[in-house]
Amino acid sequence: MNALVFRTLRRLIKKGTLTIMTANGVARTFGDGGGAPVAIRFRNATAQRRVLFDPELRLGEAFVDGDLIVEQGTITQLLELLLSQEHTGTTPIATKMLAGLRFVVRRLAQTNGRKRSKRNVAHHYDLSAKLYELFLDEDMQYSCAYFENPDMSLDEAQQAKKRHIAAKLRADRQDRVLDIGCGWGGLALYLAEAFDARVTGITLSTEQLEFARTRAAASSDPARLDFRSQDYRDVTERFDRIVSVGMFEHVGVNHYDAFFRKCRDLLDDDGVLLLHSIGRSDPPSYTNPWIAKYIFPGGYIPALSEVLSAIERSGLVVTDIEILRLHYAETLRHWRERFLAHRATAVELFDQRFARLWEYYLAVSELAFRYQGMMVFQIQVARRQDAVPLTRAYIEREERRLQNLTAEEPECGRICQPTFVTVS
Repeated sequence: MNALVFRTLRRLIKKGTLTIMTANGVARTFGDGGGAPVAIRFRNATAQRRVLFDPELRLGEAFVDGDLIVEQGTITQLLELLLSQEHTGTTPIATKMLAGLRFVVRRLAQTNGRKRSKRNVAHHYDLSAKLYELFLDEDMQYSCAYFENPDMSLDEAQQAKKRHIAAKLRADRQDRVLDIGCGWGGLALYLAEAFDARVTGITLSTEQLEFARTRAAASSDPARLDFRSQDYRDVTERFDRIVSVGMFEHVGVNHYDAFFRKCRDLLDDDGVLLLHSIGRSDPPSYTNPWIAKYIFPGGYIPALSEVLSAIERSGLVVTDIEILRLHYAETLRHWRERFLAHRATAVELFDQRFARLWEYYLAVSELAFRYQGMMVFQIQVARRQDAVPLTRAYIEREERRLQNLTAEEPECGRICQPTFVTVS
């Protein structure tokens, strides 16, 4: 078994410095000797064998279970070393076969009916708001921030994200806005305050719903906000604007046609939809098996081709597409660093295994955006071609207006968000 492990690593590791000690105590070093050295050790032969034949699933499991020990460096440095390699022509046959099988059966894992969708959401989002307070910004934005410049803080970049989305929505006073997958309510609050809009936010998370309703009750005009526990398929009203941020990843490829047909039915004739979602710049694939098992069951990161074809079939018109490339990598870096700074609190809330699981999740996600073709897309969609201006200049103008509006308000002015005590 040692010979097979070493032969595989010799093919895969071309740069960096990786030392591995096998379960029976034999050590070897691979790479070109550059970069920060990383050393790992397997505690038992079973974990070593599993990682060798199914690294996508088993590497994370071995780390979380304590069967893979990072002796030198960090799990982030190990993952960066592995994911930054050029793997063209070096993927083991067993890994290729597993990938093919996972692609074939991916639709079964993404059959997200109403009950299953709610169960999937509860698995991740109903853990505890205190967990997310450890690493999110003050507004509890759990999606890709927008770094207008590299020196922005996480809070500034999340505020910029809300401005960017709001500018593309082109909302107006008294507009009816639907926020599909409203999270902890931050974007809905922002739209209600900045535009005097009437915002309906829907979520399947019990924790998020309670949190968002508390925020709405403390806002300057609670009557403008309606947070509900509701599946998007069960909404019946019509809206001037629809926004969905970080929810489409949970829809499942089987349901894309139904999602966009529903959005078309819910939009007024001059309505606009802004969809913000993680995507892949590679062709259609399958969900990383470790992420699907432990983090986002039923989730899928779509290729842009899968999304656009469903929009075309719905009869909606694509009016703008923007690709945010490394913005999520930077967002996740902030989240990972904040989580590690409060890791002891996460252990108190849950346990050591949970803390390792989330450390791995944040690290592998960040590095997937840096090296593995993950990105974020924002697609603006309308029922009519003339629903938005013919050039994109209006987006920047509206962002400036919203930024100036924020700057002119007093400390607890009209678009100020409620303050929440975070866990330290």
